[in-house]
Amino acid sequence: MAGLQLSVLAACAVLFVLAAPSIAGDPDMLQDVCVADLASPIKINGFPCKANITADDFFFAGLKKAGNTKNPAGSVVTAANVQSFPGVNTLGVSMARIDYAVGGQNPPHTHPRATEIIFVTQGTLEVGFVTTNNKLFTRFVTVGEVFVFPRGLVHFQQNRGHGPASVIAAFNSQLQGTQAIATTLLAATPPVPTDVLAKAFRVDNEDIDAVKARFQ
Repeated sequence: MAGLQLSVLAACAVLFVLAAPSIAGDPDMLQDVCVADLASPIKINGFPCKANITADDFFFAGLKKAGNTKNPAGSVVTAANVQSFPGVNTLGVSMARIDYAVGGQNPPHTHPRATEIIFVTQGTLEVGFVTTNNKLFTRFVTVGEVFVFPRGLVHFQQNRGHGPASVIAAFNSQLQGTQAIATTLLAATPPVPTDVLAKAFRVDNEDIDAVKARFQ
């Protein structure tokens, strides 16, 4: 089983590296490497290059251990994108580990800059995405299986097993961006007007205020 997991992960990595120049949302790289200088005051579309680099800039160990899922969603995302792994700057790829408690959920969200592909390493999940025609595509996935979420579409994962679950996710962007639908609408700063949301969801203002209170 360990060999199968490594083979699939390697295949996913190769797929994204090969596909990145043609379909990534990121600009094409103009040099061999450009490790992000996260401390630079210069603001550009991306991150400026660090002057002195080592092999450690291209290494990240943050996905080895399960994250803490003790939160309302019952899930946690550990990102290996340019903000935590500067070596992927300009390369058009990143990864993440997602851990789910029993009944945990990665709530409906979108990635405006990337397609996401997940490889299940533990447990059983119900996953799905919704197209711009409001058609839901969903199914159950388990250990060793892969599912892909097209760029920009609302999608989710829900742990349907009797124990913890986890996946490794890959993205064709160094910084995919994430907008959780509920949090975006109900916990924005400054807040989205209550009457706007009430009309959109066809409920009373009081209903929206009650739900907003849960996100503070």
